Amino acid sequence: MSEKTISTLAQRVQTHFADSIAVKQTAQKELPDSIAKAIFLISNSLQAGGKIMACGNGGSAADSQHFAAELMGRFERERRELAAIALTTDSSIITAIGNDYTYEDIFSKQVRGLGRSGDVLLAISTSGNSKNVIAAIDAAKKMGIVVIAFTGNGGGKIASILGPQDIHLCVPANRTARIQETHLLLLHCICDGVDHVLFD
Repeated sequence: MSEKTISTLAQRVQTHFADSIAVKQTAQKELPDSIAKAIFLISNSLQAGGKIMACGNGGSAADSQHFAAELMGRFERERRELAAIALTTDSSIITAIGNDYTYEDIFSKQVRGLGRSGDVLLAISTSGNSKNVIAAIDAAKKMGIVVIAFTGNGGGKIASILGPQDIHLCVPANRTARIQETHLLLLHCICDGVDHVLFD
């Protein structure tokens, strides 16, 4: 590989770093109050015996599982388990619902079967337009379950269906990679905040 090729690739890498930093800096200005509200919402639910359900597709499915694992296991400190479940992990449930109904129903049916008033649904969609995530939000709202929505791209359709009791964490970016990178940071902020509220 030539030095010119390495230099060109290195410049592309530098651009990714710069873009990611810029998005996070904008999010740092716009989102802290909403993130703090999400922390208190989740903390209050867990203190009252509720649970956190998380869902999303692709990279957002991975974020759902990551978040549930850090609540159920630990983030950065030893403490008791916190009730969380990713609705993306049971292949038998997902394939049964997808086969017998539609893929759009894979999360909403789980919300109706597992959710209770007082729980929280963490709904992740980088575009804000994921049909199965929207269906999960609709199911949650009918059950009195508050929604924390993680989006980008201006929020998409999800932005229009959230109520005043819900929380919208919309990353100020259009590129999926930048949105996903910032979603992970927001999730870590929430994990840290919940541990602080419940255990400090």
